[in-house]
Formats: sequence, structure tokens, C-alpha cells
Amino acid sequence: MNIRNIQDEDFLRISTNLNTWWGGRDMVDMLPRLFIHHFKNTSFIIEDNGETLGFVIGFVSPLIPEQAYIHFVGVNPNTRKKNIGRTLYEHFFEAVKKKGCSEVSCVTSSVNTTSINFHKRMGFTMKDGDMVIDGIPIHQNYDGIGQNRVIFVKSLEARSDTHLKN
Repeated sequence: MNIRNIQDEDFLRISTNLNTWWGGRDMVDMLPRLFIHHFKNTSFIIEDNGETLGFVIGFVSPLIPEQAYIHFVGVNPNTRKKNIGRTLYEHFFEAVKKKGCSEVSCVTSSVNTTSINFHKRMGFTMKDGDMVIDGIPIHQNYDGIGQNRVIFVKSLEARSDTHLKN
């Protein structure tokens, strides 16, 4: 397996797989070329023998430079449960920490329980929302009418041990 920065020439390969990887859902519009073109230094792809196993598209916030944002992550369905997503996120965390970030945020659909559970396992916390459904804080109409989202935040600060050893 090889992790590298995403490149412009990866766009067509990634975009042609999106709808298939998402079980036929129309996802192509969620990842226009501009994200790959402008955020190569903080976006990564994992490959194995030329096959794309997964990718993460993220960037450092131009408004809040200590915060990074993960816009999109995709894992080839044939390689799920092999820690591809975790590997991509951890690689992203290290890259943005080197750029001065102390926090990462992202959003997911309020009905995407797989994504919600993944982010919780990765140590993200959910920000309070407008309402709570099944214990999940929902931000109503976050991305437009009927586009409810869950907002996640993760600190990249190393936790220090507050207990002194004698």
C-alpha cells in the first residue's frame, strides 16, 4: 500500500468511482475538481498495485488557520474493514498538525449511521444541534432545506497526564 498526495490526474479515476462506491447514490457533485486541484497538499490517496483503495480530501481553514476540515472521504467497498479510512484520517491529522492545526472538523448526513459511528470511533465529538434524534445531535437544514447534518470536532492536541508519578 502506498499513501501519497492526491494529484489533478486522480480526479477522473476518483469521480468515476464515487457513485459506485456509494451504492448508486449520486455523489459526483459533492466532489468537484476544484477540491483536488486546490487542496493537494492536505488531500491523500491510498493505492495498491495501481488500484485506488481510498482517499481523503481536506484542507486548512483559511478563516481559522488552527482548524482543518475534512470535506470528503471515500473507501473502496472491496477494501472496507481493512482500516483504510483510519489510515487516511491519521495521515491527514499528522499533515495538518505540521501546518499548525489543533482541531479537525467535518460533517456527515444525519442518516449516515456508518459515518457517524466511524467518526465516534476516531475520537470525534458531536457538536450540539437544533434537536436530538436517537441520541444524535442534528443540525437541521445545515446544507439546505432538508439537508440535516451532524457536526464533528476532534482535538489534535496531545493529552497530557495530569497525575504525577512518585
